[in-house]
Amino acid sequence: MAEPVVLFEVKDRIATVTLNRPDRLNAFNAEMGTGLRQAMEAAARDAAVRVIILTGAGRGFCAGADMERLSGAAGGGGASIPPEAPAPLDLGGAARADFQHRYSYFPAIPKPVIAAVNGPAAGLGFVFACYCDMRFAGSEAIFTTAFSRRGLIAEYGLAWLLPHLVGPGHAMDLLFSARRVSAQEAERIGFVNRAVPQADLMSEVRDYARELADAVSPRSMRVMKQQVWEALLGGLGEAVELANEEMRASFKTEDFREGVAHFIEKRAARFTGR
Repeated sequence: MAEPVVLFEVKDRIATVTLNRPDRLNAFNAEMGTGLRQAMEAAARDAAVRVIILTGAGRGFCAGADMERLSGAAGGGGASIPPEAPAPLDLGGAARADFQHRYSYFPAIPKPVIAAVNGPAAGLGFVFACYCDMRFAGSEAIFTTAFSRRGLIAEYGLAWLLPHLVGPGHAMDLLFSARRVSAQEAERIGFVNRAVPQADLMSEVRDYARELADAVSPRSMRVMKQQVWEALLGGLGEAVELANEEMRASFKTEDFREGVAHFIEKRAARFTGR
């Protein structure tokens, strides 16, 4: 039996989701799209999971859409491209419409999603890295939008998302040229949070994820993630109003009481997320 194209593992309150077509540099196909969405929903629903890591098996993160699929579209078989409008995430709550498109659902996941970019992240793989909340890159990571060199455009909301990450000038450069960007340059322009030696990538990401899982309130992370993504789509006044509302709610939570208690008692925190 063939291995699944998306692997899912939970350890130390960290879910690791691995794109698993290493012989194709994890080129993306429909089966992988379904598996990725299912894994992300499972991690989001699992109360034992506090942080999610997305990475790729072998030498690549995700080399983009499988070229066989693109070849079919180029030959007039446009129906081979999956249609839009998937079902909303099944997370027990309503996600805003912006986060219900085919690949824009990561912001609706109420936990930090960290990309551990271990190799080429091209095209659709670049899009997935953008939708993660943070990006760590190994020294062998290469980023390219790829679209302009395939006669395509800024897909899946990238024209909105990328300028928010790196500014309009860098976004135009990366989209127009589709040039290859190293991990070091990606860190310099603010696209990745950290560029680290390749051999240290997963240990660095896991150490950071473990700190989030062990030392901070999962409720705080959940609310702050919502605040940041909502603020990108709104104005300052809306951000202030939401902050005031959420601060009042925070004062009534177990995590607030624990946050004060562990500081005063000088002990490790025991947050519950409630």
